Amino acid sequence: MTQDQWGELQQGLLATVGKNNYTNWIEPLEFAEISEGVVTFRVPTSFLGNYVSQNFGDLILHKFIQAGEDVRRIHFQVVEHGAPRGNGRPARKTPDGAQQGRDRETGRGGAVPGAPLDERFTFDTFVVGKPNELAHAAARRVAEGGPVTFNPLFLYGGVGLGKTHLMHAIAWELRSRRPELNVVYLSAEQFMYRFVQALRDSKMMDFKELFRSVDVLMVDDVQFIAGKGSTQEEFFHTFNALVDGNKQIIISADRAPGEIMDLEDRIKSRLQCGLVVDLHPTDYELRLGILQTKVETHRKQYPGLEVSDGVLEFLAHRISTNVRVLEGALTRLFAFASLVGREITMELTQDCLADVLRASERKITIEEIQRRVSEHYNIRLSDMIGPKRVRSYARPRQVAMYLCKHLTSRSLPEIGRRFGGRDHTTVMHGVRRIEDLKTQDGQIAEDLEMLRRTLEA
Repeated sequence: MTQDQWGELQQGLLATVGKNNYTNWIEPLEFAEISEGVVTFRVPTSFLGNYVSQNFGDLILHKFIQAGEDVRRIHFQVVEHGAPRGNGRPARKTPDGAQQGRDRETGRGGAVPGAPLDERFTFDTFVVGKPNELAHAAARRVAEGGPVTFNPLFLYGGVGLGKTHLMHAIAWELRSRRPELNVVYLSAEQFMYRFVQALRDSKMMDFKELFRSVDVLMVDDVQFIAGKGSTQEEFFHTFNALVDGNKQIIISADRAPGEIMDLEDRIKSRLQCGLVVDLHPTDYELRLGILQTKVETHRKQYPGLEVSDGVLEFLAHRISTNVRVLEGALTRLFAFASLVGREITMELTQDCLADVLRASERKITIEEIQRRVSEHYNIRLSDMIGPKRVRSYARPRQVAMYLCKHLTSRSLPEIGRRFGGRDHTTVMHGVRRIEDLKTQDGQIAEDLEMLRRTLEA
């Protein structure tokens, strides 16, 4: 079998196992020869060879037999670090156009097979706003690939706030700026799985050597190793070895290190010794910015499709907890409008996204908002909703009306009734006043953001 024939056979495997499995496990295989019924592949690590043998061995044999080859067994030959590869394949391109050899995807020479990176997740596509500007700046600094200034960089926040996006962006940037570095990105679950495999196959020395050979280790969703005693132990030792070797570590989780239950105290302490950065829940302006950026992308795919005024603002207000849901809603909206050949109006938006909007319906009540605002400004609830018009009561009242308008689905007349039977025009005036003030008064803007986050928590 020639290299070209092996290339054709690989395409068949790609269609069978899917892109992720192919990139991680099939593509690193280098076809060497077929001799006496044994097909030999060169592999960067024994771990990769064992995994392929156990999970894809029968499939690969079947493909060879289908191609007319007389093979009965697969053999994997581990290639030492720096050994010539000799497969003659062209290097691949990263999204920014940097040349990247095939080994770069899994590490240098014979390093750890990392998880595939999403080409959409770069710094260019990351929308920066007040809730994520510190995390973005820290990620940029690490991605420059200079001297290690804080180690580890620990990014945490809820689902859909951009942790994984920043992790992928750092990896892409490092691979572009410093292609000689061995950059490995993987999830905590993948780290744990590879540890268990090595333990089961008595390959712990290989495992230790591999993970200690990286220049930059990136572990996503580290909370998943909590409670896994042996995995935590090995992670701790790997962490220490890399830090002692002045290698960069970047970690993400859904909460701060000290808040991860069942995580060993010594690991919490180590994770807190670097820079810990919180990605806050998105504010309205950031969500709107994300939507505006995505609209430009979708317009390239659906040229001529127009979005009516107010639609993006409506979505930014209504879908507030998860950026992925927000982006998915916009993608569905463009696809639906293209299929039916209609402009994206408010009516079409509400029809197309009825289920998403229902699921995102805020359960915040007017009473809860009134109580939170009165507590924040240290005034009695009865004074805030009562008839007094002095500024110490009127301004909190207007803040509460503004939040009721944006955080509930209640109508202006109903909001007015809950504020001492006031007319809806009074509510409109209060909302407009706060909208004007939040651009002029930093304290009002800060109060609104704090109250919003408290209510949406």
